[in-house]
Amino acid sequence: MLDKTNNKMPPERLLQLDDVEVAFKTRDGLVKAVDGVNYHVDRGEVLGIVGESGSGKSVTVRAIMRLLARNAEEGKGEIRFNPDGDTEYRLDGLKRDSRLMRKLRGGRIGMVFQEPMTALSPVHSIGTQIMRTVMLHRRVSKEAARARAIDLLARVQLPQPERLVDSYPHQLSGGMRQRAMIALALACDPALLIADEPTTALDVTTEAQILELLKSLQQELGMAIVFITHNFGVVADIADRVAVMYLGRVVETGLVDDIFYNPQHPYTRALLGSIPRLGQKKQRRLSVIKGSVPDPYNIPSGCVFHTRCDYADPSVCAVRTPPRVPFERGQEALCHFAGNLPEAGA
Repeated sequence: MLDKTNNKMPPERLLQLDDVEVAFKTRDGLVKAVDGVNYHVDRGEVLGIVGESGSGKSVTVRAIMRLLARNAEEGKGEIRFNPDGDTEYRLDGLKRDSRLMRKLRGGRIGMVFQEPMTALSPVHSIGTQIMRTVMLHRRVSKEAARARAIDLLARVQLPQPERLVDSYPHQLSGGMRQRAMIALALACDPALLIADEPTTALDVTTEAQILELLKSLQQELGMAIVFITHNFGVVADIADRVAVMYLGRVVETGLVDDIFYNPQHPYTRALLGSIPRLGQKKQRRLSVIKGSVPDPYNIPSGCVFHTRCDYADPSVCAVRTPPRVPFERGQEALCHFAGNLPEAGA
């Protein structure tokens, strides 16, 4: 949490979100997509963010990048970013085209989007897109920027980078486009890399290669990563800490081992229980989470998960917003009964 004595982040803290809210204006009313999100990223660590579709994962990181849709409305909350350890920036409230945000976005914060075919320009070569980013943030010559582009393509293990630098996105395979997208995000050695489901559209072999690439680059460059995914297996492979989101809120966060072996929120337990495991006893079917994600126009009162929870007490859970319960090693769960649930797997 924030250092209350001087209202500054701890020196190891790179990014911190406090009570961030984002809503969208629609014809049917206001939809709150992010409702009081709290999480942080320390320097050099990987934070995995998991949750069902519609939980607010991507909207939250777009708020960090200041790339929200035009009909978005931000409520209270703070987004703080300290890339160099000496200057703390407040990103909340910045306009997407402000001078500061244009300096940080692409320079100190890179982003790998889910679908590179739509994120990359179809009418410019891969090399041109990387070169423009480098020239914008580093003020180098065109020749130096081209050399940097070729070096980056080689670093993300693309074959024949001297030739591919002049290729267009449609001339590359899906895995190659994703590697090119990673090279573009790394163009200016960012302190923070945001990867928004970068392996969702890839086959399992290419997915494993991309994950291995991101891990090696993270260790080589010492950058922090926010990795968004639906796949708990990916989280186990790449993340140091995990934040579990549901209906616009972080319901549990902690070290990856604590989340997997000692989950304290019923939603986290339900997600883990729905994963098939090798060697597991034969059952008719996998465990499922009952019901479906509530209508965003009619969010349940009290705990937003109580309508689907196996442990809910309607007299409590449907009435009162749950507290954030702390545990050892920084683990937290947003649940009335956190710490008093039956043993996981019981």
